Amino acid sequence: MTLTVDKPLAVIADIHGNALALRAVLADIEALGISQVVNLGDVFSGPLDPAGVWEILRDRDIPCVRGNHDRYLVEMTPAEMWATDRVTHEALADEALDWIRGLPVTLEGDGVYACHATPADDNLYWTERVVAGGVSLAPVEMIERMAEGVTAGLILYAHTHVPRVLRLSDGRVMVNPGSVGCPAYSDEAPAPHVVQVGDPSARYAVVRPGADGPSVEHRAVRYDWDAAADQARGYGREDWAQAVGTGWLDG
Repeated sequence: MTLTVDKPLAVIADIHGNALALRAVLADIEALGISQVVNLGDVFSGPLDPAGVWEILRDRDIPCVRGNHDRYLVEMTPAEMWATDRVTHEALADEALDWIRGLPVTLEGDGVYACHATPADDNLYWTERVVAGGVSLAPVEMIERMAEGVTAGLILYAHTHVPRVLRLSDGRVMVNPGSVGCPAYSDEAPAPHVVQVGDPSARYAVVRPGADGPSVEHRAVRYDWDAAADQARGYGREDWAQAVGTGWLDG
């Protein structure tokens, strides 16, 4: 499937093993009558239901780029992985890992560019910087510097789980759809911080063509996030249970 800006495009990302959220998002996309979907990576890693995510996606023709956690699952040994990736690796069938190995780092279509985090690094924030234990919007000069060489008018990226629409000085539009399955997380690099959207809804974006350029709608889909939180508790992960059940981590 070739991505194009000439028809509506649903953008999903950062499912993180949350099959319940993914089913709700795909049902919402179908209800809108949208046939063009792209997945921006970090598909499976989460102590929820990664095998269920694979069962949903395995027979669907959805273009997908590889995320940093997807890469960890196939480049690291289980002994080298963090606990969440190790649990995910154990839950996935070999065919799912083979599918990850075949994923591209970027996708380019008719006026569309897609990557997981940035063009050069799948584990780098593009439009955020870490400040005071959280994140804020990065300076436009920094954002545009990392966008050099990307000529598409629509740039799709993910990784931070923060829904955003940004317009660069030359008119290019950047869209982060937010996270389907993980509305809050903590990280230690480049400094300890928490990212949280404050709502447990499953997030994605719809980009529609227009005479003056694309219009972007961020959608927040209700699903049974209490059941997802219980899945996390089944793995002994109260941190993930709070994140998927509330959208908060520090409250």
